[in-house]
Amino acid sequence: MKSPYVPRGTHMNDFSFSMPTQVVFGRGVTARTGAELASRGYAHALVVYGQGSVVRTGTLGRVLASLDAAGVAHTEFGGARPNPSLAHARDGIALAREAAADVVLAVGGGSAIDTAKGIALGVPYEGDVWDLYTHAAAPVADGKLPVACVLTIPAAGSEASASSVLTDDETLLKKGLSTELNRPVVALMDPELTFTLPAYQTAAGVTDICAHILERFFSTSGPVPVTDELDCGLIRSLLDMAPRAIEDPEDYDARANIMWAGTLAHNDLAGCGRGVNGGRAGGWESHGMEHELSAHDPSIAHGAGLAVIMPAWMRYVWRSNPERFLTLGARAFDIEPVDVVEDCIDATPEEAVEDAVLAAIDELQAFFCSLGMPRTLGELGVTADDIPALLETLELNKGAEFGQLQRLTMDDARKIYESAL
Repeated sequence: MKSPYVPRGTHMNDFSFSMPTQVVFGRGVTARTGAELASRGYAHALVVYGQGSVVRTGTLGRVLASLDAAGVAHTEFGGARPNPSLAHARDGIALAREAAADVVLAVGGGSAIDTAKGIALGVPYEGDVWDLYTHAAAPVADGKLPVACVLTIPAAGSEASASSVLTDDETLLKKGLSTELNRPVVALMDPELTFTLPAYQTAAGVTDICAHILERFFSTSGPVPVTDELDCGLIRSLLDMAPRAIEDPEDYDARANIMWAGTLAHNDLAGCGRGVNGGRAGGWESHGMEHELSAHDPSIAHGAGLAVIMPAWMRYVWRSNPERFLTLGARAFDIEPVDVVEDCIDATPEEAVEDAVLAAIDELQAFFCSLGMPRTLGELGVTADDIPALLETLELNKGAEFGQLQRLTMDDARKIYESAL
């Protein structure tokens, strides 16, 4: 039954959608890595990975064995960190050139994959790869290395997205670069690789996936029923599956559904028809504000920062488009405004809408917290004294005003940060 609080009109905007990444999904697919690369004619892989977990779990060893079995030479490049660094990507570019690699293979989560994307784009570029992230220069296809990945952490969605993010530790600037050249040619996705993830990392990943969906959902477009149902259906699935994965880390179905949701959340399918003027759907306000947190302190998990910032942003801007929030409440959380006349409630219809919207936001934040995510910036070690520095780099990154659902000034951003302390 359709909710009377959801607008009936449709506003499907024009869009272009492509997902050239081949997804190889299921138990044991890690062993196919070498064969998948060899079948595409790749002869030498630069293998990018993180700071030890893939080594400790044996995943890297299985990947390298599969490359050896398929006759694919390889050069290892470890050390990718959470909130991947520009300096590390620069080192990888030099190593890829020296090794004459013809493919960059990431083994890990978003940090390893984003590092691999930066390396792949930087190899043919004669200047500094940071030029591409600051948009001082455009990425070039000629000579750009293909990227493949073995996904071990569902969160960033980088395994099939056009996005990549790097942080310059010298300036504390965290920059994203979206280009179709970023999309991996193949993503091998074995949910069993996620069994060993700590609960906190699982929770941060689920939060990031939810944020990727909601950043697109909260665009200025009106209702797009198919895409809206996809978005809210993904949220409902995560509400069901995340607690199962936390309770039983080896629940294959829960892990598999979370992993697939992460891909669908960020390969742009979740925004089809919601983009404005041909751009990506949404204003990505919460991501922009969180990026400052993890750029200033790389120990802050991106998902943990989003668990705090996104509800704070939602509470600040919901009046700009109550219908979007009512749609989320009704379709994801089964929350709708009471009928003040029929139920004899001593409140105005406007107050009933406000109560429903805030209840939906509270429900979302309660979900994040139930998984072990923080509720306040204070839990992440951020204080009021840190806010001026956050605003300084936020303005450098986003300009004096940013956002789509509601344009935000730096004073608005300050109030949102303060409300989250």
